[in-house]
This record gives sequence, structure tokens and C-alpha cells, in this order.
Amino acid sequence: MATSVHRNGSLTPVSLQGFVLVGFGGSAETQALLFAVFLVLYVVTILGNLTMIMVITLDARLHSPMYFFLKNLSFVDLCLSSVIIPNALANIFSSSKTISFAGCATQFFFFSLLAATEAVLLAVMAYDRFMAICSPLRYPVTMCPMTCARLVLGTFCVACLNSIVQTSLTFQLPFCSSNYIDYFFCDVPPLLQLACASTAINELVMFGICGFIIVCAVFVVIISYGYITVTILRMRSGSGRHKVFSTCGSHMTAVSLFYGTGFVIYGQPGGVASMEQGKVVSTIYTLVIPMLNPLIYSLRNKDVKDALRRLGQRHSLVKESG
Repeated sequence: MATSVHRNGSLTPVSLQGFVLVGFGGSAETQALLFAVFLVLYVVTILGNLTMIMVITLDARLHSPMYFFLKNLSFVDLCLSSVIIPNALANIFSSSKTISFAGCATQFFFFSLLAATEAVLLAVMAYDRFMAICSPLRYPVTMCPMTCARLVLGTFCVACLNSIVQTSLTFQLPFCSSNYIDYFFCDVPPLLQLACASTAINELVMFGICGFIIVCAVFVVIISYGYITVTILRMRSGSGRHKVFSTCGSHMTAVSLFYGTGFVIYGQPGGVASMEQGKVVSTIYTLVIPMLNPLIYSLRNKDVKDALRRLGQRHSLVKESG
């Protein structure tokens, strides 16, 4: 819903057909550079996450709870970037840069769904490492395939509830006659700036829900890794300690990057100081982090590197026999 302003200052609702995504400013050369950088990062994101999904699916030695969650993380990262980046790339050289009202709402719904899913899933992965390292004897029973599937399903359900609430509250607002969104995708902060009505409830809900998800997830991560650290320090085997540190270090790197950028925009009152800063931070968690996650988990994980090597050898043998 949008509103028009009469000469007497009254507001009358009018039909809003769509929005214009302003994106990143700059000269034609700057736009071309942005397009090239975004395209390269997006292609690396797609290839990296698809590779992780394929390797974990094909290698039987990686059929464990840890890699089951990692495969789901790769799937979420793949979808998260794909919801935002292709449209952003198309808009860079588009003269209109328009997106329909329904398209904007749909993009925001799936973005919110996937971002919240990743936030909760990272906490689930921390809990999985806690059980594996601190309770190894109970681990096979506690983290059985059914439990893992339920945890992933629960993660999506929590994220879906958050997305439904955020989307319905945001897109029932009356928007002003200007339909220019100073962003490269449909998100809450820039949309609230177009609203004619009070956005206090929306901001409170966004801060409340997103802050709650981030704080709870971070709490689970901190408690899990607190116990993990104590357990590691008690280990007598240097090689075992190094392996655990390597695996947990990869996860902590991914957690710090994602939660840190998410908290900057959604987890504090007022969010970022400007839309330009918001665009930079949003680029990090919609493109850079999904690209880095496969690299973080593969380069620092011996099991994944060995699986990649076996897959390459298998492909070479098939090629030679053919």
C-alpha cells in the first residue's frame, strides 16, 4: 500500500505496483567493476557450495551428523545468495531497476527465512560438536539420523515463523509516494524508511525477534565451546587436540563472521548509521560469507580434503577406463 499527499497535507492510499532498487551508485566504470566482482564471487559461491554438497553426498565416510549439518549449511548459503545476487546483477545494467510489490515481498520472505535458518543452524552445529567431543559415548545415540533431521526441520520452522511475522508486518505498512529503495535488495531497514505510518512496532519486533535469535544462538555457541575448550585442554594426545581445534576453529570463524554482521544491522536499536554502510555489511552476509564458508570448512578440514582427493581420483579412474 502507498499513499499520495494532497495539497491540504492529507494522505490518501494509492496502489503501489512496485519498487525501484537503487543499488550501488557510481559511474559506469564503477558499475561495471561491481558487476564483475559480484559475478565472480557469486560463481565461486555456487561452485563451492555445490561441491560441498556433492562431496558429502557421494563420500560414505562423510555420512555423519557433523557433515549432514554442513551439507544443509551449504544448501542454505547457496539459496541465500541466489535469492539476492542474480537480481542485483541484472539491476546493475538495467535502466528501470524495478521489482514488483509481490516480487519484493517474496524476495524478502525467502531472504529472512534463509538468514534466520543459517543463524539457528550454526548454533545446532555448535551443539553437535559439543556432544561429539564432550559426550562421545552418548553421541551416536543422542545425534541419531532422526534427531539430526528433526533439528534441521526445527531450524527451518523457527526461521519460517520469523519470516512470516517480519514479512506480514513490513508489507502491511502504508508506503509514501516514493517507491525508491536505497538498497540492492528488499530488506526491512530501507523499506521502513519509505513508510508513512509509525514504524515503532516494526522496529521493536525486528529488534526483539532478531535479537532473540542471535542472542540465543550465540549463547548456545558460547556454552558449547566453553565445555569443548575445557575438554580439549584435558586431552593428552597432541594430534587429537590439534584435530579438534582445527574442526572447531573452522566453525568459530564462520559463526563470528555471520553473527557479527547480522548483529550490526538487525540485533541493535538503530542498526547501521547509513544505508551505504548497510549495503556494505549486507554484501558480506549475502555474498562474501556464503562464498567463504565452503573454503573455511574444506581448507581447514582434513576429512573434506581427503574426500575431495578420493573424488578426484575416482573421476580420473572413470576417465581412464572410459
